[in-house]
Amino acid sequence: MTRRKKTRSLADKVTIRTGRRKDYKKWRHENPDQVTSSTRYTQKKRQQRKLQAARKLARQEAGQSIVIHAEQQTETPDQGGPQS
Repeated sequence: MTRRKKTRSLADKVTIRTGRRKDYKKWRHENPDQVTSSTRYTQKKRQQRKLQAARKLARQEAGQSIVIHAEQQTETPDQGGPQS
C-alpha cells in the first residue's frame, strides 16, 4: 500500500477544483469563510511575533538613554520677555 505524500497546500483540500489555479482562486474569493490558515501556520507566526517583540524590548532596554530638553527643566518658569 502506498502512502500519500503530506502537503501543506490548501489547493489539495478543496473538493470542487477542476485542476486549474484560476478556479481555485475564484472559489477562494467566493468562499472566504471556508479558507483559513492552518493551525500550524498560525502557531508559527504567533511564536515569531513573540520572539520579535522580546528582541525589540531587549534592544530598547540595552540602548542608551538620553535626556531631551534638560536645560528647560532646570530654568525658572517665570522667564518672559521684557516687561514695560
